[in-house]
Amino acid sequence: MFLVDQIILLAAVLILLGIISSKLSARLGLPVLVLFLIVGMLAGEDGPGGIFFDNADAAHSLGTLALAIILFDGGLQTPFKAIKRVWKPASALATIGVLITGIVTGLAAAYILDIPLLQGMLLGAIVGSTDAAAVFSLLRNAGIHLNKKLKATLEIESASNDPMAIFLTVGLLEVLVNGMKPGTDLLLMFVSQMGLGALVGLTVGWLSIKLINRIQLVSAGLYPVLVAACGMLSFGITANIGGSGFLAVFITGVVIGNSRFVFQRSTFLFHDGLAWLSQITMFVVLGLLITPSSLLDVWFEGLLIALVLIFVARPLAVIPTLALLGFNIREITLVSWVGLRGSVPIILAIFPLIFGLPGASLIFNVVFFVVLISATLQGSSLAWMAKKLKLTLPPPVTPAATLEITALGDVDADIVEYTLGGSSPAIGRRISHLALPEHAVMAMITRAGKVIAPRGSTLLQSEDQIFIVLKPSIRAFVDYVFSGKLDTESEELPNRELKVKGNTCVNHIGNSYGINIMGEGQDTLEQVIKSTLDTAPYIDAVAQLGNIHLYVREMVDQRIITVGVVVNDK
Repeated sequence: MFLVDQIILLAAVLILLGIISSKLSARLGLPVLVLFLIVGMLAGEDGPGGIFFDNADAAHSLGTLALAIILFDGGLQTPFKAIKRVWKPASALATIGVLITGIVTGLAAAYILDIPLLQGMLLGAIVGSTDAAAVFSLLRNAGIHLNKKLKATLEIESASNDPMAIFLTVGLLEVLVNGMKPGTDLLLMFVSQMGLGALVGLTVGWLSIKLINRIQLVSAGLYPVLVAACGMLSFGITANIGGSGFLAVFITGVVIGNSRFVFQRSTFLFHDGLAWLSQITMFVVLGLLITPSSLLDVWFEGLLIALVLIFVARPLAVIPTLALLGFNIREITLVSWVGLRGSVPIILAIFPLIFGLPGASLIFNVVFFVVLISATLQGSSLAWMAKKLKLTLPPPVTPAATLEITALGDVDADIVEYTLGGSSPAIGRRISHLALPEHAVMAMITRAGKVIAPRGSTLLQSEDQIFIVLKPSIRAFVDYVFSGKLDTESEELPNRELKVKGNTCVNHIGNSYGINIMGEGQDTLEQVIKSTLDTAPYIDAVAQLGNIHLYVREMVDQRIITVGVVVNDK
């Protein structure tokens, strides 16, 4: 038997244990990262597994790769609209917030551990960033729903604050180990890291979309791999020219994720699985790296530092920032509490070991203990805190799951599945009364395991699964028909033209879109236009009814086939 055979078996067993342990997350109210770390510690030299692993360089290399993959996946799933809505609070927390958290925690660490001030600041910088995956995996598992502004702030802050923590950690290590001057040299390093990271990230993201949509690959399975390679290219280029590879790979992910490209849905699923594999592997390896018995030597100091981080440093960073930006006290309290530490601090704690900093082992053990306390205490009480602050919202209408036409990657169309929740406004209505927009075709309905061919007279029921072929540009309108709300930062319909059939009744438009057109309920749009116009209808003729404009878009002989509905200043 070769050594690699044993390694493959061991890796498979540990990954399987990690995946199985994730099932306990919701029941125990703990982030999955804690369970993954426990699996690693149990497999380590002090646990039943008895595996000896102390290669900090290998752990750092693996952790860096895993973190790059996780940040890239986070970027792919971060919508521009969410960034636009909360960029001010999220960016402030991701930069100034991390700095304040690091300074306050660092001062406390220097005093509690009786170490030099700069080493204390280094420890503070290491634990300065939060973990988005831990926060929202708990929110999903616990069934907690927050308002979109609060949710977006937490997500984007957590996804974007890692580069700042990494910069502060590397910068302080350069000062401590290599004699870099804290003033000008550190400022130039900051500009280089952030500037090059943003520039390369945007450039590679834009070029990646051009490449993905133009290249014709022999297999559909290669497209997700191509996207992953583009993300790693962004990281590699930036890191090799002195920039922040982590910032670059996140920005590249945002650019790609907010663009339309072939096999998009399968690419997102591929990277979601890759990110999970990276998290499991990274945390299990980090769990192997720590010697649990060594945590007993620092448990008291680690507990004190964790309490300062949770109850002093994080609130001091959050309260003034969000208070100035219009957040109320309950929202500020929750954001202060949602400061779970995760993968980045443990990976950054390896940096002092690699740099050969005296006392690096102490810093690593304390950081590991702080992460365990933060993840366990804040993670287990997050759902309770959100409910106590009365920030939870009723569950939304069952979201739509997008399926992709994988055989026709160059077709500008999606197949979308809608599961009608109990509050869907489409329940109890006939298909012919839905007023679906042009280029939306209902292909199939499944009900209680049976397939139903959709007809105009078909009555929709709760829990029906509806499959619709549509153009992506009209997705928001169709979402509104089946949910009564949009999965965007605005609950209003998009400010663009809605095209429907000319024989659509006025009351059906009102029921589906909330657009109330003057006229009798059973009047069709064609009848309303003809009764409003002074002349015979013609292409692009417009009938103005208050703030609602009805445009004639298509005609056959004297019949109006397609009507464009535009609402001005809704």
